[in-house]
Amino acid sequence: MPGRPALPRTLPRRRVAAALLLPALLGTLGTAHAAWPERPVRLVVAFAPGSSTDIVARLLAEQLTAALGQTVVVENKPGAGGNLATQQVIGAPADGHTLLIHSVAISVNPSLFANAGYDTLRDLAPVAMAAVTPNLIYVHPDVKAGSLAELLALARAGKLSYASSGNGTTTHLGAEWLFRALAKVDITHVPFQPAAATNAVVSGQVPIASTSMPPAVPFAKSGKVRPIAVMSTSRSPALPEVPTVAELDYPGFEANTWFGIFAPAKVAPEILDRLNAEIAKALAARPVAERFEALSLEAQPMDRPAMRRYVEGEVAKWGKLVKDIGAKAD
Repeated sequence: MPGRPALPRTLPRRRVAAALLLPALLGTLGTAHAAWPERPVRLVVAFAPGSSTDIVARLLAEQLTAALGQTVVVENKPGAGGNLATQQVIGAPADGHTLLIHSVAISVNPSLFANAGYDTLRDLAPVAMAAVTPNLIYVHPDVKAGSLAELLALARAGKLSYASSGNGTTTHLGAEWLFRALAKVDITHVPFQPAAATNAVVSGQVPIASTSMPPAVPFAKSGKVRPIAVMSTSRSPALPEVPTVAELDYPGFEANTWFGIFAPAKVAPEILDRLNAEIAKALAARPVAERFEALSLEAQPMDRPAMRRYVEGEVAKWGKLVKDIGAKAD
């Protein structure tokens, strides 16, 4: 037919048709990702309503709902130290409509539980870091110790006990690392829920505690507990006068509680990148910043490669410590 060049005999017509369709197909895929989210996004919280993880989730959900143009629904799925929520999310479709917000426990649980049901780095994609708070060592005001050195000397002189936020938490493991592994002090661990651990020290039931900062800071400022040391590598703005463990003869020591957002491992990178960018904006919003300050939380935005490196380091650090001290989940 005149006006239309003949196809070369060596090139099958079927292959030509496929080649002509490929740009359109790629355009369709790009449009599908660009259209995300197409429906409400579920943010599954690994712990109960009212927990620090839940508070962070609800603050971010409000900001993300406005930014994404779809409702971000917070769904609490507590149980097994956060493992139930994690298992639910890794089993969800990898389309970016189901996300997980978890604490530092997500880097501890695979080594702590006989079968956590997931591998943090294989089954999940780290999306964004939300907040961090140092763990804190503090005592009842009647305890005759005003410094870490004095507290350790007191513990060596007589049998003492400390409260933590629960077996296998970084408040427990960090204290064991400091007291037993580094300072070689034999001290009895008494697990509580976070707020209950603080109350146990305030009431004098237990002389020492290792918890995250949010439940303890109000009591520290009112003089009902005496802060001894923070477990971050730099001092906390919430209690700037309190030294770090790292500056008290234990350089490099760090045991924080942090909160991060994760997605199923195969979610498209462009969706993860957009989420990372929107969460960074949410963390800078005044309502979030003010609430974080009131809770003694620090916003900790990271790009995705930085967050993956950080989580990899946490998984390695806590996995080694769990093995070294023989910790196991109840």
